[in-house]
Amino acid sequence: MKDLFEKIYKDKGPLGKWASQAEGYFVFPKLEGEISNRMKFRGKDVITWSINDYLGLANHPEVRKVDAEAAAQYGSAYPMGARMMSGHTDLHEKLQDELASFVSKEAAYLLNFGYQGMVSTIDALVSKDDIIVYDVDAHACIIDGVRLHMGKRFTYKHNDVESLEKNLDRATKMAEQTGGGILVISEGVFGMRGEQGRLKEIVALKQKYNFRLFVDDAHGFGTLGATGAGTGEEQGVQDDIDVYFATFAKSLASTGAFIAGDQEIIDYLKYNLRSQMFAKSLQMQLVAGALKRLEMLKTMPELKNKLWENVNALQSGLKDRGFDIGTTQSCVTPVYLKGSIPEAMALVRDLRENYGIFCSIVVYPVIPKGLILLRLIPTATHTLEDVSETLAAFEAIRSRLENGTYKRLSASVMAAMGE
Repeated sequence: MKDLFEKIYKDKGPLGKWASQAEGYFVFPKLEGEISNRMKFRGKDVITWSINDYLGLANHPEVRKVDAEAAAQYGSAYPMGARMMSGHTDLHEKLQDELASFVSKEAAYLLNFGYQGMVSTIDALVSKDDIIVYDVDAHACIIDGVRLHMGKRFTYKHNDVESLEKNLDRATKMAEQTGGGILVISEGVFGMRGEQGRLKEIVALKQKYNFRLFVDDAHGFGTLGATGAGTGEEQGVQDDIDVYFATFAKSLASTGAFIAGDQEIIDYLKYNLRSQMFAKSLQMQLVAGALKRLEMLKTMPELKNKLWENVNALQSGLKDRGFDIGTTQSCVTPVYLKGSIPEAMALVRDLRENYGIFCSIVVYPVIPKGLILLRLIPTATHTLEDVSETLAAFEAIRSRLENGTYKRLSASVMAAMGE
């Protein structure tokens, strides 16, 4: 018999094997200062393109005021206990009602965390006889939720409606044998590529196939649609999304999440979501803060307008300079470059140390080998000056990548990070 930990000693995983070179700088970095377009990294001022504060609410004075007042009034513990036992309040109900109305659904239910809530919602929606069909590029929380499913599941090629239809054919035949149903899962906006899920085309397949649609709209909520109600509103299919999910961790700059749908479905879920039934309720200070943030989202369209001014300036500037930003249809701005992981580390170090640009780096196994993805998240707090400085920096680092500078530097960078 092997020691359970033997595999851990031998294989740290595709990302963990770089820990000694990367930790504290490329992964688990420490940004300091007030959340804003410019913060400090290792004592240096940097333009931050790695904060999911789309509407700039994280450090907004009105938000800070409400957060502080709620903390003073309720503390950080109230209410104690799970929602079903002793953790339910009028403010929880009020927030749920306002969220449901905003996303045009009959009812909504609060979740303590987005990741945890997504896993638990998938688990509650399906039984062993049901079949799940989901996008192969789905977020990790969806993948983990699907892993709990004791029945069959199929992936379809990313945003490929033809592939989805083929898998719906397979799922339909199987469901006829098991007596179960079909759940299709897509993201509203895919957080790495920035592409919108093809919700309109997926919904159209309901005319041919019998399935329910579950949409994770973490990046669409607050940023897309005429009112900011998300990708379903943007594509005109909100009514056809059977279970709608969004998190507070992006546009609302807080902690928590919610699901929304028909009253009967939400009533079922709130009695069967294990992660909510057996976990402490969302703290009152977060509930009160979310109510204020939602009010600002609904009544201050200038926040979303400023966000999109920055998004358009950044994305058009990158495209005009010949950068590959894929097929993003959202605020998420990926920049694709070719290079190895050591080259990527040298490149990002150059960006941070010499150009004052802080953005996220994504490499294999999240994306294919040989590619470097720099992901930029514009927010309403960014300025056009930030955009101009960033475009100039990107032109400089691209030329250094292409002429082999980072290949030559990569060995020394690795050594420096390992000290």
